[in-house]
Amino acid sequence: MQIWVDADACPVVVKEILFRAAKRTEVLVTLVANQHIQTPPSDFIKFIRVAAGFDVADNEIVKRANVGDLVITSDIPLAAEIIEKGAHALNPRGELYSASSIKSILNMRDFMDTMRSSGVQTGGPPPLSQSDRQAFANHLDTFITRHIQSR
Repeated sequence: MQIWVDADACPVVVKEILFRAAKRTEVLVTLVANQHIQTPPSDFIKFIRVAAGFDVADNEIVKRANVGDLVITSDIPLAAEIIEKGAHALNPRGELYSASSIKSILNMRDFMDTMRSSGVQTGGPPPLSQSDRQAFANHLDTFITRHIQSR
């Protein structure tokens, strides 16, 4: 099992949580982005730079992720592809997507996209709160602990 990060839009505080978890648990964390991302020196933290372009990083993650891997992303279509592939997806707010929830979340995302396209101002997501950070850290720790125990 390894952790893949859709790093272009991943908040810095979430990356820091991931870096600490990688060092503490020795689980490989790989960031994928189309721009350079500074990472601390560690055998358990890697970075893959991809070409600029629409969904290039997402496609690279889908190509490389394996069954049982964890992908950190707020990109709902990427999460849906990952779950279909047998991996897991966790967003930076601490929501662990599941096969049973991803379809309705994807439908809501598509509905909101249609609303925005027709000129309706829907606003963006609120800033990442302390409770979001805690939820993310808790879900990450639970996921890693389950993986380590199943080795």
